[in-house]
Amino acid sequence: MRVLFDQGTPVPLRRSLTGHRVAIAYELGWSTLKNGDLLRSAEEQGFEVLVKTDTNLRYQQNLTSRRIAVIVLSTTSWPRIRSVVKQVAATIDGATVGSYFEVLIP
Repeated sequence: MRVLFDQGTPVPLRRSLTGHRVAIAYELGWSTLKNGDLLRSAEEQGFEVLVKTDTNLRYQQNLTSRRIAVIVLSTTSWPRIRSVVKQVAATIDGATVGSYFEVLIP
C-alpha cells in the first residue's frame, strides 16, 4: 500500500511498516498544504492511506466520499507510538478505501 505521513507523524514509524511504500509530506514538498488540499493531492497521486496526528480532521473535513483511508494517531510522541507500533501497523494493514480510524495511544 502507498502510505503518506503528514507533518506530525514520527518518521521512525516508517521502518515498522514493511510491505508498504511510505512517503512523507515534507519530502514531497507538501508540508504547507492544509488538510483538504493534502487529502486531494494524496488521492490524486494514488496514496491509499494518510497517517496524521490531527484529531480534529474528521470534524473539519467531509471524509465520506474520499478514496483514501485516514488513520489518526492520538499523539506525535515517538516513544509512546513505539510502544504500540504493532497496533498501528495492523490498523494500516487493515485500512480500506474511505475508512477512518483513530488509534488511541496511552
